Amino acid sequence: MTTQVEQQLEELREMVAEVLELEPEELDDTGDFIEDYGADSLRAIEILARIDKQYKIEIPQAELPELRNLKAVHAALLRHSSRQG
Repeated sequence: MTTQVEQQLEELREMVAEVLELEPEELDDTGDFIEDYGADSLRAIEILARIDKQYKIEIPQAELPELRNLKAVHAALLRHSSRQG
């Protein structure tokens, strides 16, 4: 049985993989979006926009430089969900 956190992480993996044009299994939790997957700032903004829409939260764009891998994005999602929910 998967926990809500694990399920959320998998949803994020699929969402981010789609934006980066990868298969979800190619996306490592700690792989750097820019260095390992060739993402640019537009893709980072797209990831942020999808998270905001999907989870009905707002992660400030000022945090974009920190959101370099799936683990960091998930941590930000959890942090902002607890503040807004």
